[in-house]
Amino acid sequence: MELTTKKMVEYSFLKEMYEDQYFPNNLVDKGKDILIKLCNKIETEKPKTLKKLYALTHKATDEFNDLQEEFYENDSEIETVARECIAMDFEFISKSYGFEADTEELIATRDW
Repeated sequence: MELTTKKMVEYSFLKEMYEDQYFPNNLVDKGKDILIKLCNKIETEKPKTLKKLYALTHKATDEFNDLQEEFYENDSEIETVARECIAMDFEFISKSYGFEADTEELIATRDW
């Protein structure tokens, strides 16, 4: 499904991770797919409350948790640069869809 929010269509997801060779692009692509899927869910489900938004972002965060093992297998990891980059993208997504969400709560289920 195509994103319909212009701001999101034009956004460079996980930009800092793509710019750093420490992170394999094929795995960063998987992370980008998680974020785009999150945007699609927000656009189709149109959550009206922060609680409903957090439910969606927690599912996406869990997918990043699952992806972490693949980073390890490729001599990489979701470390400080990646954590900050991913958190900033979650924050950007929430703001772009009109939410003033707590960034730590958006990714509260993270184990990275």
